Amino acid sequence: MTKYPIILVHGIALKETKFIRAFGKIEYTLKEAGYDVYTAGTDGFGTIESNAEQLKEIILGVLDSTGADKVNIIGHSKGGLDSKYMIRELDMADKVASLTTLCTPHRGSAIATQLWSLPMWLKKVLTFFINGFYKLIGDKNPDSMKVCEQLKKAEGEVEEESFSDKVYCQSYSTKLKSGKDCVLMAVPLTLYNHTEGIENDGMVSEESAKYENYRGECLDDSVSHTQIVDFLAKRKNRRRILDFYVSLANELGEMGY
Repeated sequence: MTKYPIILVHGIALKETKFIRAFGKIEYTLKEAGYDVYTAGTDGFGTIESNAEQLKEIILGVLDSTGADKVNIIGHSKGGLDSKYMIRELDMADKVASLTTLCTPHRGSAIATQLWSLPMWLKKVLTFFINGFYKLIGDKNPDSMKVCEQLKKAEGEVEEESFSDKVYCQSYSTKLKSGKDCVLMAVPLTLYNHTEGIENDGMVSEESAKYENYRGECLDDSVSHTQIVDFLAKRKNRRRILDFYVSLANELGEMGY
């Protein structure tokens, strides 16, 4: 078992509500394996800064209720960026034992870059409806326009202050080999392949997903950006995806976290 509770932090568009599970059966599976685990209910389209503030309050609440000194964070996609900002900018390094990012666009996403290149009038129309819908389902501060800008592909080297001397940091990626393997990511995958020509999960490339101790692909099979959080995962891979999280938690426990 892990020494500290596990916090699952979802990415863009996902929500943790009574009827929607941001991590599918992953939280349930980890609890069945004996782990103390929570899914952070941050905004689906909140900015990095706004979600980081929400995440801080959630973690402080978990620490208060459990009596633990720190938490282990597993952040998927933008959830990894929210977590990094929280640790670095909101004085939370002493409250986090480890940070594991999955398919996080540390260097941005080519898909976000393409969306940002749309005409401003169209972006305003899209964001009006997106923000309105997400307010209806519980977002406190949705700002899909700003989120898209924040997720654009980074130009040149990405330089940021590291906190790896205080927090153990590792990262993973996934690879979607064919659009047939995930209908939801088929169009983004085609666009990504056409514009970048590099391996990706439909939203994020392997290079962008690398951060600190890069551990490689979560599974040695075709798995999309959304499937790794148990959303529309194929039956043949679903058990392996759930097992990956249990294995990840086991390893963190063995490392003393």
